[in-house]
Amino acid sequence: MATKSKGLRAGALSLTSSVVIGVASAGPAYSIAATLGLVVAAVGLQAPVVALLAFVPILFAAFGYKELNAADPDCGTTFVWATRAFGPAWGWMSGWAIVVADVLVMASLAQVAGQYTFLLLGADGIGADATSVWVLLLGVVFMVAMTYLCFRGIDVSARVQSVLLTIEFVALVIFAVVALVRVWLGNAGAAALTPEWSWFNPFEISSFSTFVNAILLMVFIYWGWDSVVSVNEETVDSRRTPGRSAVISTVVLVSLYVLVTVAAQSFAGVGTEGTGLANPEHFDDFFAAIGTAVFGEGLLGQVLTHVLLLMILTSAVASTQTTILPTARTTLSMGVFRALPDAFARVHPRYLTPTVSTLAMGAASVALYVVFNFVSAGDLIFDSVSAIGIAVGFYYGMTALACAWLYRGTLRSSTRDLLLRGVFPLLGGAMLLFAAAWTAVTSFASDAGETSWTMPFAPHWQIGGVFILGVVSMLLGLPLMWWWRSRDRAFFDGETVPRGLPVPQDR
Repeated sequence: MATKSKGLRAGALSLTSSVVIGVASAGPAYSIAATLGLVVAAVGLQAPVVALLAFVPILFAAFGYKELNAADPDCGTTFVWATRAFGPAWGWMSGWAIVVADVLVMASLAQVAGQYTFLLLGADGIGADATSVWVLLLGVVFMVAMTYLCFRGIDVSARVQSVLLTIEFVALVIFAVVALVRVWLGNAGAAALTPEWSWFNPFEISSFSTFVNAILLMVFIYWGWDSVVSVNEETVDSRRTPGRSAVISTVVLVSLYVLVTVAAQSFAGVGTEGTGLANPEHFDDFFAAIGTAVFGEGLLGQVLTHVLLLMILTSAVASTQTTILPTARTTLSMGVFRALPDAFARVHPRYLTPTVSTLAMGAASVALYVVFNFVSAGDLIFDSVSAIGIAVGFYYGMTALACAWLYRGTLRSSTRDLLLRGVFPLLGGAMLLFAAAWTAVTSFASDAGETSWTMPFAPHWQIGGVFILGVVSMLLGLPLMWWWRSRDRAFFDGETVPRGLPVPQDR
């Protein structure tokens, strides 16, 4: 069975536009700002090698996406490919994992966008309060606006992404260059460190468990690049361009992350006081803590410091938009193949974008953000970011394993096929599924995040909020899947998505 057309705007995205979407989806500035301090606190000077090694399973998974897309460029991506490899139930749950991850992260992205808008405008009193009603309202406005842009057309979305990513990318590079130049000139301050190759030695990390935890913290800052494959049916040369874009996006991200990590660590050091990256007072955003120190207090320095605020803002806004894109296309494909109600398969006749799928994603995200903002003083939003690792690791892992399984008969054809279709995806899938399982197990403890819930009956366990948001959200997909199966069995009986990749004459 050939890839089924969904009615999307074919050929709307070039290789460049596709890479822009892939990089922007990861929200590099937002992601590294919220993660680097925690990693440094865990492994100290070895943060650069952690950023580099966390890239390995991501790259291996990207190879799997590339190979699968070449055979079956369907916007349902993991949902379709896991179905072809392992059957309808695994495929449906893989599609559900994409929805869970994307909806959970939207609250945090909208909150950051709202906060940094007020901080950029000098309204620090409002911006400093993450759960402020004004931050909430502005965050909802951003969500609605980005949902509209996604509804309005993929070409419009791509143009907006180009502008937002340019601001973000330029600001990150300026920060890194200025920080490193000041270190080399010797005027970066007493905490500054000269970059050393020893920072890239993983064997200097104190213990294996510390190493694993640090890798898990860093691996998910790469999440989002797969958006380029979700828009494959709208990309020029849909069989080759999305796969290339996926690999290029991951390489751009690792280059950016390693550069910024080395620059920030060199300038600020790894101390727990002052501007040190391990200072718990600015775990959530080291840019805000050291921006003035890097750029100075002069007029130009003040301008560049505000550019850093703009960078985080544009990063969150861009990621908000590109998070909607893959979810809408996943549920569109699920609707087309009768894994969800027919309404999800609707495409706007003029804009050629998913209608119900896009609007449903936006509405669900707004509703969850409002609820999370008022429950547990907004701490659920913090825990939701940690919880996405469970869903992301699951669907990335399933995609990579699907590649190895579906291509198992071709692995002896060449060394290239053995590595790119078999060994690398298999290793990447195993590592990412391990990451998901590790996150799930360790998040069960009540002190694993900011929130917890006590069972009202024996044995009265205290369960971490991260576990509930991640694992329970995933398990919620099971009754939903069974309910829809009782309504329409076509997909679950293998009538709409058969096992195995499309045969050559169908391509």
